[in-house]
Amino acid sequence: MGNDKLNRRQRWRLAKVEEERDKRSRRQLAAQEADVASDLTDPCPGLITAHHGGKVEVRGDDGRHHRCHLRASLDPVVVGDHVSWRAARNAGDGVVVELSARTNVIRRPDRYGKLKPVAANLDQLFIVFAPLPIPSSEFLDRYLVAAELSGVPPRLILNKADLIDDRTRVRLDELCAMYRHIGYPVLEVSATEGTGIERLTERLAGGTSALVGPSGVGKSSLMNALLPDAGAKTGALWAQSGTGRNTTRASRLLGLPNEGDLIDSPGIGEFGLWNVDREDLLRGYIELQPLAGQCRFRNCSHRHEPGCALLEAVNRGAISRERLANFERIAAAQGEMGRKGRWQRAED
Repeated sequence: MGNDKLNRRQRWRLAKVEEERDKRSRRQLAAQEADVASDLTDPCPGLITAHHGGKVEVRGDDGRHHRCHLRASLDPVVVGDHVSWRAARNAGDGVVVELSARTNVIRRPDRYGKLKPVAANLDQLFIVFAPLPIPSSEFLDRYLVAAELSGVPPRLILNKADLIDDRTRVRLDELCAMYRHIGYPVLEVSATEGTGIERLTERLAGGTSALVGPSGVGKSSLMNALLPDAGAKTGALWAQSGTGRNTTRASRLLGLPNEGDLIDSPGIGEFGLWNVDREDLLRGYIELQPLAGQCRFRNCSHRHEPGCALLEAVNRGAISRERLANFERIAAAQGEMGRKGRWQRAED
């Protein structure tokens, strides 16, 4: 049953079931932690590299990976989280005992519409698009704004560059020029032919990154080009757990040869704008926001008022008319979503 067909009582029941399941899981983890506490080492720093059911994978300072339980009182952790953990003195699992403060976090809505974290502490977010179908700048703007509001520096990747022809080249050049003009790097690559992969590898060095974008743009092909044996490496550790789950759908942080890390998470695919009002949306348009405070009228709508700094900047070519139009369309769509949400709650 879809979320739009659930009434308030049904959603409440589902939430209660989920809450009770979480409480049982925490009680079980607390009992396990008590049983093994005497056999654990002193706390040491680590990095969450995978999340699989009730356990996580932690990479220690020595580069080795360890399966760990989570302390029952701990807030939910995600890939990319820095933690403090205690290793087992025997061959058993360790325990994550503390979650460090995050520099940023990417969230997506769960089945109840509540935003939950899926990855943390990213140094950059690569938004992937392809020549066909010809990409929409409004769609790309949504990803860029969401990244800015999440505190993650965004970058753009034009994948499948081998498919660019004379018909698509003009529009793609316009898009790339528009984004480069406001400071967003755009890298052209072809995962199938290997073009640009070396340059992309260099840009991934020394930091934590993730790939986002719609289906069909070649994110999986890029992952395979960057780390052809990633699936085999990741599956080996979890095969020991006996859970029998398919690890390809689990979030994971993969180490790159150049000391960088790449997050592969199915949840990031749903990363986007959620519950964003007009003021927040404007903050995500990095070239528009500084000008908004220079308008003649404090409550300027940036549509037709005299003395609007944004419209004047468009007329003299300082900012993109296309980006301003995208802002207006997205703001209108977000406002409509907010009104529908209020109407739905009233009907419930």
